[in-house]
Amino acid sequence: MSTFRPLSEGNEEGHGEQPLWALRFISGKYQGGEFPLRPHREIIIGRSSDLDMVLVEDMVSRKHAKITTDDHVVTIQDLGSTNGTFVNGEKVRKAELKDGDRILIGTSIIKMVFVDGDATNHALSETEARSKMAVAANKRATPKSMAGSIEEIPLPDLLQLLSTSRKAGVLVVRTDTTTGRLFLRKGQIYFATLDPGNAGPRKAIFRMLSWTQGSFELEPPDETPQPGEMDESTEALLMEGMRQLDEYRVQVEKLPALTATVTVPKPLTPKLRELSPDELDVFQAVLEGDTTLGALFDRSPLSDLMLAEKLRTLIDKGYVVAA
Repeated sequence: MSTFRPLSEGNEEGHGEQPLWALRFISGKYQGGEFPLRPHREIIIGRSSDLDMVLVEDMVSRKHAKITTDDHVVTIQDLGSTNGTFVNGEKVRKAELKDGDRILIGTSIIKMVFVDGDATNHALSETEARSKMAVAANKRATPKSMAGSIEEIPLPDLLQLLSTSRKAGVLVVRTDTTTGRLFLRKGQIYFATLDPGNAGPRKAIFRMLSWTQGSFELEPPDETPQPGEMDESTEALLMEGMRQLDEYRVQVEKLPALTATVTVPKPLTPKLRELSPDELDVFQAVLEGDTTLGALFDRSPLSDLMLAEKLRTLIDKGYVVAA
């Protein structure tokens, strides 16, 4: 996180009033919009048409939140809204904002960003900013409730926001090759799928947490009963998923490339009786035909971390070879 710079900072030619901070909409109806923050200013956010920043959506209260700026600090204060104001996944009454902080109001995710005070494209007046936001919103004939990129807001951060704000729906996450779906009920993940693939819900969640590129969209809830629904808290799943991801990255660095073909050597010298049941299952998957490491990870019911550990054992002990 970068150092907070005074809002009144400017050059010697009287440009101290140029906005050095802005609120950038990275998800929701007003995605792409940007609202300048000027020093010594109060901005009221809400659904009412006479406010400074108007967000026309049902989950936003008439007077939802207030942002106050002075020379050194930007603060946000909830104004008793029905659905709350969230900063970095935490519901707040009042909080200081810093570079990169993410605010959730209604279905809009807003990022606090530093901008170049001398750049003309950031020198919009508040009136111009409001006009551009209204035009952008009106262009969306069927606005998405919440959508964006996971480059802008990583999936763990997004899920924390959705959990704390108790959102419901199906979060669809797409990469160039795979589509994942996370089913949420009152902010809790109760099921997940990957397409293509037959991964179980926990493996699907942990795999998606590793994605760093792609897009997301929160679709309406799907009330169809899912087999094997989970009852763990989203927070617990995120903690375990990030732990496994850290350990998986250590293990996978010691494996051949995921494009490498794995086979069983002939003759096979080590004894099968020395393998554990999970190791035998992985060995059998390799024995069934030439396959790549990546295909094994996609097909195996084991978590990516456990499979990486078992593959390392099989390769190190000579049960499997990779080329």
